[in-house]
Amino acid sequence: MTGERASRKERIAWYLYDFGNSAYASVVLLAVYAAYFKEHVVGGAEGSRLWGLAVGIAMFVVAITAPFLGAIADFSAAKKRFLALFTAMACVFTGLLFFVEKGDVLTGMLFFILAEIGYRSAQVFYNGLLPEIAEPWELGRVSGIGWAIGTAGGIVILLIILPLVIMIKGTFIVRLTFVITAIFFALFALPIWFWLRERAQARPLPPGESYFSIAVQRLRQTFQEAQRFREFLKFILAFIVYNDAIIMALDFSAIIGAVLFGMKQEQLILFFILVQATNVVGAYVFGYLADEVGCKRTIIFSNLFMTAIILGLYFAQSLIAFFVIGALAGIAMAGLQSVSRTMVSVLAPQGRSAEFYGLFAVAGRTSSFIGPTVYGIIAAEAALWFQRQGLAERLAEQQGQRVAILTIAVFLVLGLLILLTVNEQAGREAARAEPSTVGAGEPTAG
Repeated sequence: MTGERASRKERIAWYLYDFGNSAYASVVLLAVYAAYFKEHVVGGAEGSRLWGLAVGIAMFVVAITAPFLGAIADFSAAKKRFLALFTAMACVFTGLLFFVEKGDVLTGMLFFILAEIGYRSAQVFYNGLLPEIAEPWELGRVSGIGWAIGTAGGIVILLIILPLVIMIKGTFIVRLTFVITAIFFALFALPIWFWLRERAQARPLPPGESYFSIAVQRLRQTFQEAQRFREFLKFILAFIVYNDAIIMALDFSAIIGAVLFGMKQEQLILFFILVQATNVVGAYVFGYLADEVGCKRTIIFSNLFMTAIILGLYFAQSLIAFFVIGALAGIAMAGLQSVSRTMVSVLAPQGRSAEFYGLFAVAGRTSSFIGPTVYGIIAAEAALWFQRQGLAERLAEQQGQRVAILTIAVFLVLGLLILLTVNEQAGREAARAEPSTVGAGEPTAG
């Protein structure tokens, strides 16, 4: 961050955006649309396959386009304009999900994919504004406040729609929740447009260059720079793998609840309120643990904890057990997600945290299309196999979900094995040994 310090109003606007966009994640990705699409729009095991495919397509598009759009935004100082464009895209297509009814498979996939692309792409530019409102040494704190406020937003939207779903039965009110979510998201996105001033200055393209070539050069340069930090790269590889497990668990949890435990819509909403509440607890507990024993050990413990929870889910037979598992998973996922973000600041050279956080973000987006696609395919194919063995369709689908659940554990274990090769102390020393690029006004140690 350069120039004058961001005002309190600007930071509030940045926090409120997270409050609003978390409503999309809570309703569309978690509590409502995932199960609605799978159970009502498609039906049967094929719903799991198509949901995983839709998530995978959206994630893949964002992974491919985000670096190039980021370069355009950086050079043209257009992060806010891109943020507004993709936020509008997310809100419009979230609202249009209202028109998706039974059998509207193609429309349901298309509207969701476009909403998801808008939501994920907007996050790129939202995160890109963080270094403009926070100094390098406070990135973690400001980001953490935004994360906590965002979690609160996810809970608030669920509390808003829960009474409606309980009082009014039928798919109409379920579809109406998508309109409510779109309006909620749009309203809390407005302050960032009106209150926050983008500080970056537009730069002309060098002669003979295009935004595409600039993006390629920047990615190559960042990767070459990161190669000097081997522990950071090993950590990023581990994160790519175990983060996919988290994405799989989140994107399919509503479907698991509906298929294995027959959960109704109001039960799913209550379930995700519980998960998000315990997620806040987990972030606090594991944040404290990371300070006491180190980030790597904390992530290892979180990973083992999450793996045990997933294995427990495989064997779970009752709705009560599923709620207990969800509460524990909220705690474990917070440890994996929040402490992984802290690990970046530990391994990043002083004054270059924004650059390394950028690489961390790209890694997370790049990996996230693999896991959901794999889960959906395995759940559907396993269900078909069990049907051929003579099981009834619903029982076969339940067994297919249990087989797919084990793939989450596989991703967690593979990520853990890679993480074990990371030498956190060596990574810290490499970061400290790098010549500082601290700007004027940034505090130094000592």
